[in-house]
Amino acid sequence: MSEIPDKQVKRLRSLIREAETNLAAANELLISLIGDDERITPVATEDTLGKVIEGVFDGQNMVGSDSKTYPVPANYASKSKLVQGDILKLTIADDGAFLYKQIGPIPRKQIVGTLNLEGGHYFVSANGKNFRVLLASVTYFKAKPGDQVSVNVPEDDANAEWAALEAAL
Repeated sequence: MSEIPDKQVKRLRSLIREAETNLAAANELLISLIGDDERITPVATEDTLGKVIEGVFDGQNMVGSDSKTYPVPANYASKSKLVQGDILKLTIADDGAFLYKQIGPIPRKQIVGTLNLEGGHYFVSANGKNFRVLLASVTYFKAKPGDQVSVNVPEDDANAEWAALEAAL
């Protein structure tokens, strides 16, 4: 029996990781559409790159398929304009570094509201609802309480508590 070339093994591993990522994204989308709790969870694998976990962004953190909460750097969430419900992939490298990638943005809409500060937390009042926003975004846009701002929220924002700051107007 001949030896399998390393290049083919690496390619196969890459294809498997991609398939797992796509399956996790499809599963989360299915759950968001029909609310079914029967999950397909092949996620959390170990390979040469470290541990890979898919999860859902909750506005501040990623809730992994393993039900653990993983901190998402506020500057990454702000810069990427992550919206509550987006699907992320976290690679925990062998040296312990956390590398996030957005793999499944949910449908979103842009709305305009007023930035407020209450109890040390920033939020945007829009469409009769308050949405929390990350301090890193407020600082980046140099926004101040009372400013009109544009935010991204999930298209179905009925249960959304967080918004992604798009711009200060």
